[in-house]
Order: sequence, then structure tokens, then C-alpha cells
Amino acid sequence: MVDGLRSDGKKIAFNPAVELSYLSKENQQLVVKNIEGLDLTPSHAQTIRMKELSRENRLDENVIYSIMTEEKANQKEKLSFKMEDINEYFPKNYTPREKSEVILKLLKGWAKRRNKEQER
Repeated sequence: MVDGLRSDGKKIAFNPAVELSYLSKENQQLVVKNIEGLDLTPSHAQTIRMKELSRENRLDENVIYSIMTEEKANQKEKLSFKMEDINEYFPKNYTPREKSEVILKLLKGWAKRRNKEQER
């Protein structure tokens, strides 16, 4: 536990929690405040940066907020399917990448047909 941050997967992952353990109690509390206020947790890379900035005495409330509000790669909207839900529509030897390419190709065709129908 790092000053209110649980490393059991409920609030923050273990590795980011370890990095945050190097911050002062004040900065840890600011991180907790941002986690609760923004309803998001920092990534491992973000916590490493916070730790480095803290060592340089350049970490404060504004910097923590700025780091935590950056868009993370895993926050971009994604659409995923369970393989078990789509496997029946593909040959057994198709890789996930090939399945994705087929789905995108089919969607492009569907969109073209839909656009033509709307033009009428």
C-alpha cells in the first residue's frame, strides 16, 4: 500500500505503485487526489517520470496533474471481440491479424454500399 493506493489491482498496478513509493508523502497524496478526482490511474511510464522529476525537485501539483491527464495508448477507444465469438466465421488457420483484415475489408464494402443507398 502506498499512502492509500492499493497495489492489488483495484486502484493501481503493482509496478506503478512501487515507483510512487519513492515520492514524498505530499506528492503521493497529490497523486491519490488526482486518481480519485480524475478517476484514472497513472501508467508505469508516467510514474517513472514522476519519480525522476521528484528526484530533480521539479514535481508539484501542476506537474502531477499534467502527467496524469495525458492520453495514454491504452485509453484510446478500442473495439475488441472474443476469438470464440468470431472463430466460427473464419478458416481455422487464420491468424488474428488476418481476421482483423477481413473484418475491416468487409466493413469498407458495407460502408460503400450504405453510402450508395443513401445517395439514392
